[in-house]
Amino acid sequence: MRVLVTGATGFVGSNLVPELLENGHDVRVLVRDASAYDAPEGVEVFEGDLLEPSTLKEVFEGVDAAYYLVHSMRAGKDFVERDRRAASNFAEAASRHVDRVVYLGGLGETGDDLSEHLSSRREVESVLAEGDYELTTLRAAVIVGAGSVGFDMVCQLVEKLPVMTTPRWVRTPCQPIAVADVVAYLVGVLDAPATAGETYEIGGPEVLSYEEMMKRTARAMGYEHRPIVVRIPVLSPGLSTYWVDLVTDVPRSVAHPLIHGLKNPVVVTDRSIEEQVHVELTSFDDAVRRALERLERTED
Repeated sequence: MRVLVTGATGFVGSNLVPELLENGHDVRVLVRDASAYDAPEGVEVFEGDLLEPSTLKEVFEGVDAAYYLVHSMRAGKDFVERDRRAASNFAEAASRHVDRVVYLGGLGETGDDLSEHLSSRREVESVLAEGDYELTTLRAAVIVGAGSVGFDMVCQLVEKLPVMTTPRWVRTPCQPIAVADVVAYLVGVLDAPATAGETYEIGGPEVLSYEEMMKRTARAMGYEHRPIVVRIPVLSPGLSTYWVDLVTDVPRSVAHPLIHGLKNPVVVTDRSIEEQVHVELTSFDDAVRRALERLERTED
């Protein structure tokens, strides 16, 4: 199957492309700057921009299925509008050639109380659903792996703040999932025709609070007694962004929307994906250990 991956330079996309090749697919990627992309052997590289429809004319020709893994949070405050336009341009171009589209969105409740980040993820999902192809949506919460902005933020907080004053969001339930498991689901749905046109929730084997995630990550990093968490009811996620800015190098355009989303529980309520795609789920501790090992190899 010839498969197009958008967002191939990102955290999930860079893990997905090699796995698609390993599974015998012909892979094409769309990147904004081909000279800056170190393509694995056998990958066909197209240069273009989803915000510029004129650059997409030949990208989808001959493609059987396409992955939408694009996110514009790094662009700053207008990321919602940019994501809307990018998804609309993708849907229009893909509708002329592609039979299937796979989208990785955000897990969480529906409603008016969603953070701007999660709300935008759902809007993108709605825009993609208007295309003339069968859309498979996978919804995930925190993805654990080397290169994940959320995981990187947790590691830096644990390393630099042995004592944390935190708001109520530290007790919000979350169902983190290893990046290897996310990729296994993304690849697996291509070989499961029944998943076409369906929406699934994916998550790891454990539901944890953010406090527990930080403490278990700290232990994996060799910090037995940190962080000491002092909960302060009046400290809002908005105020939390200030000390995240102070102690981490995560871009605020990314960190702030993520932190505001911590108020929303992100837990799997429907396990129907397991009937279509079998994945041996990775424990949170093993996912953290693998991520830290890969980070260490990268630094070396």
